Amino acid sequence: MSQTLSEQTIALVKATVPALEAHGLAIVNEMYARMFENPDIRDLFNQSHHGDAGSQPRALTSAILAYASNIENLAALAPAVERIAQKHVGLQILPEHYPHVGAALLGAIKTVLGDAATPEIMAAWEEAYGFLAGILIARESAVYSEQREADGGWNGWRDFAVDEVIEESSVIKSFVLHPADGKSVMRHLPGQYLTFWLEIPGHPPVKRNYSISSAANGETYRISVKREPHGLASGWLHDAAKPGTILKVAPPAGEFFLEGRPMRPVVLLSGGVGLTPMVAMLETLAAQDGMVPVQYIHGTHDRETHAMRGHVRALAAANPSITITDFHQTPLADETRGQDYDHAGIITDEWLIANTPVSQADFFICGPRPFLRAAVSALSLAGVAAQHIHYEFFGPADEMLAA
Repeated sequence: MSQTLSEQTIALVKATVPALEAHGLAIVNEMYARMFENPDIRDLFNQSHHGDAGSQPRALTSAILAYASNIENLAALAPAVERIAQKHVGLQILPEHYPHVGAALLGAIKTVLGDAATPEIMAAWEEAYGFLAGILIARESAVYSEQREADGGWNGWRDFAVDEVIEESSVIKSFVLHPADGKSVMRHLPGQYLTFWLEIPGHPPVKRNYSISSAANGETYRISVKREPHGLASGWLHDAAKPGTILKVAPPAGEFFLEGRPMRPVVLLSGGVGLTPMVAMLETLAAQDGMVPVQYIHGTHDRETHAMRGHVRALAAANPSITITDFHQTPLADETRGQDYDHAGIITDEWLIANTPVSQADFFICGPRPFLRAAVSALSLAGVAAQHIHYEFFGPADEMLAA
């Protein structure tokens, strides 16, 4: 593979941007239809993000358009490339899978664009795809190597046994996992996730990512899973996973994490089950000597859906540098302000800006898309630099990456 793209390829790919804007989603849907004819390729993907309402086709459409639009300035796409590489590592995407994807993409472009997909256009896209694949393969190879060489690290799928199941709220359960081989596990960065290969009776293999909700200890991981309406994987975990259940797990991955010892104040902001990576960060920060000021702000529906509240409050009680603020959108009739929650309603942009050190802090945010979109937009408009706003949400990055 060449180290740079030819000027002709750059020009031809950029010339296809209007066609991608008009037909990109059709191209991606055709591409997935071609790929999923092969069960081995289909099973590499998280199928919950596909289908008529799936977010993955929209995410990939945005990614392809971004690649074409920025093909002469790929440095602008570095964060997106890192996110994709980390997701691929979690899903165990390997170099031998890339030709299948490339053939499906090129075939889809030709089918959807028809005569407009001239031999010159197709040759340019073949070169552009090969170039991007090379970047991803190199980065993924480095991550696989890091995982393999870490203390307690591994590649591929490793058997873990469920140690304990904890009912955290009316909708969230935690699962404490230890490796079935009894050996140590690599220490994750707080905020990273595990990828699971779940074998649910009557269904093809299911892959899901779940954030690790505990600080690293070298021995176990904890995940905290919300039962989603009609959620195949979350429903099976809630109903069928018991102490002793064996789960296939890939190593920790993800580009959203708290790194090292922060030098600036930290604001953790979460909505709903978005608390899971935040609790891992909070536990990590609480164990540091001379920790920086930490604010943890969490929003949920009410006391019944508020997971891990006692644990979070105990961490704050033992650490004067930690302050906790809880929002309950619709408190139950018997809830008491100041005891069960701090504020009724949602976390507003105005409250967030007025009550956090926007000019000094690093913000870590996780939650549903509308929650994230509002928080990231409010902080950006308040002058918080992009490098001080870190966010994660559960699903493909589409409009959030654009934002």
